[in-house]
Amino acid sequence: MTGTYEHSIDNAGRLIVPAKLRERLGAKFYLSVGVKENLTLYPMETWDRLRAKVSELSTTDAAALDLFFAYAQLCEVDKQWRFQVPGYLKDYAKIERDVVITGNNDRAQVWSAETWRAKTRQELNPETIANLMKNLGI
Repeated sequence: MTGTYEHSIDNAGRLIVPAKLRERLGAKFYLSVGVKENLTLYPMETWDRLRAKVSELSTTDAAALDLFFAYAQLCEVDKQWRFQVPGYLKDYAKIERDVVITGNNDRAQVWSAETWRAKTRQELNPETIANLMKNLGI
């Protein structure tokens, strides 16, 4: 998935899936905490691969993901392609109303608009992009 999409969470706590991500994300997906102050949307196929990898871990290693799975939410979209964002996930990502949804390879991410703007100010520059490409061997 790719792209950057600006949206708002409505008064009922629902967020719309951007039209360009709908096919890849699907009508059912998982929403959980991200590795930064963001949320991650996992298509079922990606979620199933993640679960399979975790099931191969030792109980002790898998315990490190207790909160990740405890905070995960199965989402099903309504006819307008909206899904509910639980308050505890909005709190984690410091989301109030305005969000930015970004494609991120085989998943999507949801950021508070403010956090996303700060991230782009800090990281979106030619030097950072050049170093990323170099580290990938490109």
